[in-house]
Amino acid sequence: MAISASAYAQTIKKVSDDDRQYSNYDNVTIKNGKQIEEFKTNWNNTFYKAQFVDNKLTELYVDGEQIPPAKWGEYSAVLAKIKEQIRLDKIQAKKDMEQAVRDQQQAKRDQQQAARDQQQAKLDQERAGQDMQQAKRDQEQALRDQQEAGNAQAQAKRDQEQAAKDQIQARKDQEQARLDQIQARKDQEQAKEDQRVMKLMIADLVSDHIINSENNLHTLTLNTDELIVNGKKQPEALFNKYKTKYKRFTRLNFSYGNEDGVRTYQGLHISH
Repeated sequence: MAISASAYAQTIKKVSDDDRQYSNYDNVTIKNGKQIEEFKTNWNNTFYKAQFVDNKLTELYVDGEQIPPAKWGEYSAVLAKIKEQIRLDKIQAKKDMEQAVRDQQQAKRDQQQAARDQQQAKLDQERAGQDMQQAKRDQEQALRDQQEAGNAQAQAKRDQEQAAKDQIQARKDQEQARLDQIQARKDQEQAKEDQRVMKLMIADLVSDHIINSENNLHTLTLNTDELIVNGKKQPEALFNKYKTKYKRFTRLNFSYGNEDGVRTYQGLHISH
């Protein structure tokens, strides 16, 4: 340790400007059987760069100045906080990745359900056509019965009336099947459009420096009164921008979440 301190006293190195570009960076490698961890971070407006070998500090820079080993103890508390934050960030990143997989699986299930609904609508339409054909045959049979048996005229009349009702119902069934098919297609298209617009909104949040990346977005609420991102209410000017640009979400009291306890639909929840 005395030799290392002497070496530091002879030459004070500076961290390059390229290193300062990292707001959060952590890398762990194994070399010659030893675990080498290096992190670079901007912590409370102070730039730290440190290297650990088998969890022992071997190199430390603060705001570009190399700190000698004799002064490392002065930074032990902040280094411990930084390492703990890095550990928590890794856990959150894993959760975000797992949530993304679940969202993708849910999207696939929703798509499959939409296909089944469309197939059912087609079957309903075919059944309605069959009902109409049957109604026509019933009506023709009623006329034959009326001609063949005068004494059964009253019954034939009732049969005819029933056939007319069946025909009306068949038309209703056919129309409903057509409407169901149209609605299923609209729902599927709207779901795709909402996902597309959601990605645009996330891109705007990143562009406006509200979040660092898509993975950094945990919760979002947008309605006619406010815009809240990750639990923080945004300024009025920013809220007005998003309220104007995303009118549909604003009117529907839109919310988004990718954390435990938040109900999501492909990562997106809209409540009327």
